[in-house]
Amino acid sequence: MSGKASYSLLKCNLAGKMSKIFIGLNHFLYKQIFKRILFLTNSEFIHEGLTAFGELLGTVYFFNFLISKLIKIEDKSLEQNVIGIEFKNPVGLAAGFDYNGKLTKVTSSLGFGFETIGTITNKPYEGNPGPRLGRLVKSRALMVNKGFKNPGIEKILKKLKKSKFSIPVGISIGKTNTTKHMTQNEAVKDITDTFIKAEKSRIKFSYYELNISCPNLYGDISFYPPENLENLLKALANLKLKRPVFIKMPIEKTDKEIIQMLDVITKFQVVGVIFGNLQKDRKDPSLDREELNKYKIGFFSGKPTEKRSNELIKLAYKKYGKKLIIIGCGGIFNGKDAYKKIRLGATLVQFITGMIFEGPQLAAQINLELIGLLKNDGYKNIAEAIGIDNR
Repeated sequence: MSGKASYSLLKCNLAGKMSKIFIGLNHFLYKQIFKRILFLTNSEFIHEGLTAFGELLGTVYFFNFLISKLIKIEDKSLEQNVIGIEFKNPVGLAAGFDYNGKLTKVTSSLGFGFETIGTITNKPYEGNPGPRLGRLVKSRALMVNKGFKNPGIEKILKKLKKSKFSIPVGISIGKTNTTKHMTQNEAVKDITDTFIKAEKSRIKFSYYELNISCPNLYGDISFYPPENLENLLKALANLKLKRPVFIKMPIEKTDKEIIQMLDVITKFQVVGVIFGNLQKDRKDPSLDREELNKYKIGFFSGKPTEKRSNELIKLAYKKYGKKLIIIGCGGIFNGKDAYKKIRLGATLVQFITGMIFEGPQLAAQINLELIGLLKNDGYKNIAEAIGIDNR
């Protein structure tokens, strides 16, 4: 090995050790100090404040450069080309956190490999009556009752008009939430109108997410019945979308119902599915009864979603693994949680709640842990581990 090569290797090793130390320190300080302070204050207030702060930091080049050098983990073993999109790592920020498109300049520096903004709807919605967010510390969960709170597609497109993304960024699209009566056909048109506006924009979204599974909406519109789902996907197919589409799936449906939905989805040019959305079952044993009683409305993210999410990843990969790309979402708090979903069949993973409980360094921390897990199992690239426990 030449002197120059030895120096480069030494430099990389030192950078890796520094990142590992900084990630560990960040995790410790967040858990022991910052989280305790943040958790004393209203959840939605903290969320709005932190996303605004993140947007501000994203405009400061020096901050992004410094954080990226200290925390970002890059390794060939984590890289994948998925449907023609280059992912530096498989860890994404799920839809539901950055629903105003504020964080697209900072997520990469924090170690995320991709991000989904939204869910965004055709018309703006100020959010459901409160409470909209709440913490269940013992259950390691969040109560969520936002109901597609967002400024509407036109404002989002205007905001992001000149944006340049350093990682793949997708946009989650759903039905406008409104107390006014909407027929099934009107709901389909509302959704397709949003896709049309996104397609006409010159914003370089890498993919779309179609969110059919939010449980906090008004009215009786549903795309779960196969005939309703087919009508929606036919309407989208007629648009000849230029970007790939993933569908955000429910987790409360039976295996039979999910298979019926997947049978419909695989008829169309949908590249993949995301498992999944919120836990609706208030009797789920993962929910602490005392904490649950504080919230009479809303449904739950985090650990209460993990078991069913993993079951559905396994089901979908077993039956449709050659037809659909699976994104695992629900209950990811560390690298082992993410790796389990990958080994069951997920190509990519997403989270929100884990970051609230573990800290903003979680994406980088998971990537660091994944590198070690892959090495221990003898895999050179993460693609080799996808579905290995489900073949």
